[in-house]
Parts: sequence; structure tokens; C-alpha cells
Amino acid sequence: MSRIGQLDLPDRLAPALPIWATQVGCGLVCAGAGTMIRSLIDAFSFGAGPFAIGYPMVMLATLFGRWQAGLIAATLTVLYSWYFLLPEASSFVFANPADMPRTVVNTVSYALVVALAELFRMAVRAATAERDAELAARNLYLAEFDHRVKNNFMIVTSMLDLQRRRSTEPATVEALTAALARVESIARAHRHLYLGSGETPGTVDMATYLAELCSALSDTLFLGASITLDCASDTVRLPRDRAVAIGLVVNELATNAAKHAFVGRDAGSIQIRFTQHARGYRLIVRDDGIGMPPERLEAGRDGGLGKRLTEAFARQAGGELRIDSGPEGTVATLEIVQ
Repeated sequence: MSRIGQLDLPDRLAPALPIWATQVGCGLVCAGAGTMIRSLIDAFSFGAGPFAIGYPMVMLATLFGRWQAGLIAATLTVLYSWYFLLPEASSFVFANPADMPRTVVNTVSYALVVALAELFRMAVRAATAERDAELAARNLYLAEFDHRVKNNFMIVTSMLDLQRRRSTEPATVEALTAALARVESIARAHRHLYLGSGETPGTVDMATYLAELCSALSDTLFLGASITLDCASDTVRLPRDRAVAIGLVVNELATNAAKHAFVGRDAGSIQIRFTQHARGYRLIVRDDGIGMPPERLEAGRDGGLGKRLTEAFARQAGGELRIDSGPEGTVATLEIVQ
């Protein structure tokens, strides 16, 4: 019902139509619709409830066209019922003395319907205006919050990158590079959380997110023309937390491949594919490197921090991670069931 109260035709059609023209038209249409319904009823029971159909028509005219339209519909309905339905038909003479007070009572009732519908319409418009103001204030707050979070991410990444560039120990540089890539992954997911969120709030466009994440990984890991990082994804929107977890899995697997898959080789490629299928989603990270030692693939074997993080992120994404490796390279598959 509140949606009907929000549909103000004079506002919607202005300035194409003057407000008064819309109100007159709305009143005439509602009165005409009531007359047509009245004619159908008269075909089966002439004169039954002569004023009854006017009530919903007067209410609709007021809700859609304001009180002026309701007043027009009420006036026309009263005149039609008085002239055509009450005895004598086609006359304003009251053949039945009781018809005069009945007409007066229904006329007053129409006026009350117009007044109540107008009050309801105004209350709905006021509530809508208040809601819009609150939404605007909230959006402003969220925009400010988002701006501050972005700045904080930039500060953290800048500090990590600065410390990495100043470090001379290879182990320290490697650890800072991995930390920088993880922070970048979360920061990019946060950024995409606010892109197009009007349609699907709280979700991330995976195609754009993974493309930018792979571009950042290529720069962070210093991948040149000899080692390529190829990324492709179906157009899918996922909840923020799941998208972040998948991005972190991509980060860990791509980083691991760049560090270990091409030892002693001058060239190679890493492929990342994220697809949607009937049961859920599938992430595949494939390299054509030298493969992993068999002992590293043993089930239940404790691995380093990177392996533990990858498994934790995979669980957080709601998926199961499987790694197959051989002389032709390594394939990591994350199966996520919806």
C-alpha cells in the first residue's frame, strides 16, 4: 500500500504535463473506470449499491493524483449515481424521500475518503523523504569510511614496499613481498566491494577483481616477459568474504609457482582460471614448471606458512583444494560447492 502512496502522477508526469491537467485526467479516468464497472453490475442487478463502486475509485484517484483528483472523481461519481441510478432515472428528482439523505451521507463519506487518502499519501511521502535523507547520509558516511580504509591500505602497502626495497636479506625481502601481495589482495577486494554495489550490495565482481589482482601480482613478483601470468574468469559476483578468500588462494598459489616452479629455467607460464558450473565454482591455477617433489604432495604432511595459509583460505572460501604435480607442471584445483 505504501508503494501506491509513493506513486504521485503529477510529480511523475511534470513538466511534460501541467499538474492540474494530470489531476483532472486522473480524476476522469478513475470516475470513468467506476462507471464501466457500474455498467457491468447493472447488467445483472440494476441500481444495486449505487454509490459502492465510487469508494475505491475515489481512493485511487486521491492516492495517484492528490486530493484534487479525488474530489473530481467523487463529484462525478455522485452526479452519475444520482442522475442515472436513483429513481427517477435520468433525472435529479428524488422519487424516494430516503434517497436524499442517502446521497448526502455518501457524498460526505466520499469527502472523508478523499481526506483520509490524502493524509495517508502525505504521510507516506514524508516517510519516503525522511528515508531518502537517511540513505543519503548513510551513503556519505560509507563513502568517507571507504576513503579512509583505502588510505589505510595504501599506507600499509607503502610501508611494506618501502621496507622491502631497503632490505638486503633475501629471506626478509621474500617475506615482505609475500605480505605485500596478501595485503594487496585484500585491498583490491575491498575496492571492488563498492563498485556496482547498488545492484548487489556486499558482492565483488570476480572477473574484474581477479584481472586486477593478477596484474598486481605480476608487478609485485617481478614477473617479466619470460614468465607470464595469464588470468581469466567468468562474470560472477560473489559475497565479499568468499571473494577475498579466493583472491588470497590465488595470491598464495601464484606466488608459490613464481618462486619454485621455474628454478633453473628461463621461461614459463602461470594460468589462472575461475569458472562457474552447475554445482558451484572452480578455480584452477596451472603452471608448466618443473613440478613439485613427491614428498611435498603427501597427505597430512606439514608444510610451510604458505601451504598452511593456502589450505586455510580454501576452507574459508568453502572449497576443497587438490594439487596434482608432475614433470610437466603443477595444477591446483579449488572446488567450491554452492
